[in-house]
Amino acid sequence: MNNFPFLLIEFLDELVFGVNEAAWPLIRTDLQLNYLQIGLLLSVPGIVSAIIEPFLGILGDVWKRRLLILGGGIFFALACLLTGLSTGFVFLLVALCVFYPSSGAFVSLSQAALMDTDPSRHDHNMARWTFAGSLGVVLGPLLLSAMAFIGFGWRGVFIALACITVVALLFAWRRIPREAGNVPEIPHFLDVWSGVRGAFSALRRGEVLRWLVLLQFSDLMLDVLLGFLALYFVDVAGLKPGQAALGIAVWSGLGLLGDFLLIPLLERVHGLDYLRVSVVLELLLFPAFLLVPDLVIKFILLGLLGFFNSGWYAILKGRLYSSMPGQSGTVMALDNVIGLLGKLLPFSIGLVAQYFGLSAGMWLLLLGPIALLIGLSRRTLASLNA
Repeated sequence: MNNFPFLLIEFLDELVFGVNEAAWPLIRTDLQLNYLQIGLLLSVPGIVSAIIEPFLGILGDVWKRRLLILGGGIFFALACLLTGLSTGFVFLLVALCVFYPSSGAFVSLSQAALMDTDPSRHDHNMARWTFAGSLGVVLGPLLLSAMAFIGFGWRGVFIALACITVVALLFAWRRIPREAGNVPEIPHFLDVWSGVRGAFSALRRGEVLRWLVLLQFSDLMLDVLLGFLALYFVDVAGLKPGQAALGIAVWSGLGLLGDFLLIPLLERVHGLDYLRVSVVLELLLFPAFLLVPDLVIKFILLGLLGFFNSGWYAILKGRLYSSMPGQSGTVMALDNVIGLLGKLLPFSIGLVAQYFGLSAGMWLLLLGPIALLIGLSRRTLASLNA
């Protein structure tokens, strides 16, 4: 099976994500949002998605995965269009509530399909997947800056992304193969119920639960950090929105380099050994980033943070897939069930920022590497595998 359509879908998803994260200062000013509303915008759509996506994941194992992927792509394009047309907090919230679950069908099920192409190389294929996504994250802020230079606002960029999604969707429609065998036109209730029971049964396994929890905490130094990064540079460091976008480009650019180097590294180094070293480095670099006043040094530290968190998502998610062979769609379902708790983390940071300032809220992100330091210790691994 050709893996390129799945990697293209991930690239597009992260391109949209990169534009969105870089555009937060512009969106905040245009729509007159406060920190609490931003925290809700970063949390509520994820909670809605975490309720819907488990059923999509289970359907992806027992029914027409291709149809779900393409249908998700249609709503993905619609969500980009609605974001560009947003006139206020409620409109944008609705757009993001459409975007998150559609991304689950379009992107997460594509990831599951990619994992099924070679079950013996989950870590390696996840590294390629992550690199494709990192490339999108890097190009997102650059696309926003370039479009602003020629006179497009953030709204025009999202409308253009909706059009790009339609083109990518047509490409995927021609290249994603149909399911082999006889698949019913309507999913059978007993098949879906069996999938639900199997998912909850898997949650009782310590190994599966560990990877699920660590994935949520790792996101604090990944997407959650990225979600607040532009606002941090504008409101705490005192930069202009265009300069803040440059900071995101530094973080994501060094992250892209790290993701690229991770692909050959995993052929030589054990993934968990690399994770333990990188977690310690992040624990040292992040407080230094928050405390240092010099902007040049702050940008250097930010680049190092982006470089050394490379592989966190790829390796942890690869281990989760390996712990549940033949259940790639169910992996997506469980990730979203546990994600109901994880999606409260951005809201907590927004709440702290609203009442104590964003500078104080950023310190909560350290919970991510602290949790990984504990969860990846050899003693913890031994106790869970016993």
